[in-house]
Amino acid sequence: MFKKTNRLASAALRIPTGAYILNAGLGKFNLDKEGAEGLRDMSTDGIPALGQIEAENFATGLAAAETALGAALLCPLLPNRLVGLGLTAFGSGLLTMYFGGDQYTEDDGIRPSDAGKAIAKDSWLVGIGLALASLPKKK
Repeated sequence: MFKKTNRLASAALRIPTGAYILNAGLGKFNLDKEGAEGLRDMSTDGIPALGQIEAENFATGLAAAETALGAALLCPLLPNRLVGLGLTAFGSGLLTMYFGGDQYTEDDGIRPSDAGKAIAKDSWLVGIGLALASLPKKK
């Protein structure tokens, strides 16, 4: 019974998250120049050095990374720990934007402002990644 519970927990965490991230990544391959610039410029709130990358290259790289992460989450052959750590790193990177841009949080620096509500959800990715990484190994 314990094994079935772990498989269900793994699937419940991996499938919707992987499908969402895969879809987001595939959608970024079709960004126009203006969309790519907006995406890159928003990322500089968390990591200013990203502003030095050409916008189209940034968007293509992000699209490839998201697509690969989404596919990895959906691939049952890859261990939970591996994809969980990848998701945790990805979600943590996204949260650098949230905490790096004053416009995304209320004055307390934690609660999301109206502009930050879409980014604050990335904290769930970190939680899901940590949950996946902590599941027992398959036997």
